[in-house]
Amino acid sequence: MKLTNKDILGIKELSVDEINLILDTAASFIEVSTREIKKVPTLRGKTVVNLFFEASTRTRTSFEIAGKRLSADTINISATTSSVVKGETLIDTARNLEAMNPDAIVIRHSAAGAPHMLARMVKQSIINAGDGAHEHPTQALLDMMTIKEKKGTVSGLKVAIVGDIAHSRVARSNIYGLTKMGSQVIVAGPAMMIPRDIARMGVTVYNNLAEAIKDVDIVMMLRIQLERQQQNIFPSLREYSSYFCLNRHNIKLAKEDVLVMHPGPINRGIEISPDIADGPYSIILDQVTNGVAVRMALLYLLIGGQR
Repeated sequence: MKLTNKDILGIKELSVDEINLILDTAASFIEVSTREIKKVPTLRGKTVVNLFFEASTRTRTSFEIAGKRLSADTINISATTSSVVKGETLIDTARNLEAMNPDAIVIRHSAAGAPHMLARMVKQSIINAGDGAHEHPTQALLDMMTIKEKKGTVSGLKVAIVGDIAHSRVARSNIYGLTKMGSQVIVAGPAMMIPRDIARMGVTVYNNLAEAIKDVDIVMMLRIQLERQQQNIFPSLREYSSYFCLNRHNIKLAKEDVLVMHPGPINRGIEISPDIADGPYSIILDQVTNGVAVRMALLYLLIGGQR
């Protein structure tokens, strides 16, 4: 089987078979990262451009590592070091990059739909590394990979996603992916952080943390995205924490073998307590590890020869 499109723009566009193909391919790349020499010649001669207009640690670094472990030439460009600061438009930036003939462009941008626009305008494969509050497909893929790795399946699980749902591209992509793969998804957070019509996406909505995480298999905590909020929508971080911080007391409401996830960065003591983030329930660092494998898989499937 092959991927249908030349681009990875969102989980919404992927079929169940394509998601399984990506997860299975990623699982085969895990072993590469355990070798003494962490490199294979799969993408030798290929060029990957990482074009990041927003801050990133995990996504940008793991895309760079993924490319290098596949022997691709990897170029990193940030907005502050590009001609964007001189007034160049995103379209002109992309067309100039296209003229240099790379094989793939990975883009993170604050504007929802930016990767989709580039995909229509350039011949290279475009990978969405996060566009505004729209989608973050590679994060959802690594999350599903980690769940499958730990639970043996994604289907039939009860997953609670808690926090700033309205501004979270991670939440949106995970809702698309987890529901497609057969999970029951719950979202929870303050009413002003829950999109009004989100139940139409097939999720159950709660405004109470205790109700949301009762008997769930997975708890995925999200940070408050202050950078995307137009105004403060709750009185204080302390008040938010008192109602929606996952801690050693309320975690007992979930199943005994519950797993705790977080896409990062973590705001310790606000949405998750340090003892939970670092404790036996946490698979947060496993998510980071699997992020490299997922991004290796996508680069391989998109530009590793005949599609």
